[in-house]
Amino acid sequence: MSLALTRLLQLASPALPVGAFSYSQGLEWTIEDGTVRDEASALAWIGDLLEYNLGRFEAPLLARLIEAWQGGDIETVRQLNELHLASRESAELRAETLQMGYSLARLLRELGDFPADTLSALDAMGDVGFPTVWSAAAAVWDIPAEEALTAYLWAWAENQVMAALKAVPLGQSAGQRILLELGARVPGIAQRAPTIDPESWSNLAPGFAIASCRHETQYSRLFRS
Repeated sequence: MSLALTRLLQLASPALPVGAFSYSQGLEWTIEDGTVRDEASALAWIGDLLEYNLGRFEAPLLARLIEAWQGGDIETVRQLNELHLASRESAELRAETLQMGYSLARLLRELGDFPADTLSALDAMGDVGFPTVWSAAAAVWDIPAEEALTAYLWAWAENQVMAALKAVPLGQSAGQRILLELGARVPGIAQRAPTIDPESWSNLAPGFAIASCRHETQYSRLFRS
């Protein structure tokens, strides 16, 4: 899978020009109010979100999106996209996924070798979230679903740790220790995600939702969410 692997690395790279670096997803507020203040608390916050928020909702949704794109089931893609958008707990979280989805779709168009029918399907949906576009790229580039999920979760975790390094602040070694721990959890989460029945999907994380809402009016901040 050498070509699929390089495409996967491209999708998961911090160099992907979708603006992920500008978002903290409420983490900045938890630092402001003292919930996250050091290496241990940063690991606890990011790790819990990874397992109990992304792992139980966004990861299984992404797995179904990849499957739907692979099968040409655009109606299911549309429904899952609407479900994802409806799941965003705050205005800034919705704005984040829409901006990143738009930026990735524009990039895929500018690459010049992405299937026109897939781009047209995305255009027809109107507002599209980041997982919807990301999963389209994974399906078109024949990236195995489990590897795609692993990379998606890793990229999210890496971005959260980078936000913590800037805002807590934490040292580089602390950041790598956190990533080492999170990385050990990612494969299991990626393996479980496709097996979770849609009726059991849940992104219930009240602390995260509150942090995101409070961040919208935070006076001094580095991040857009």
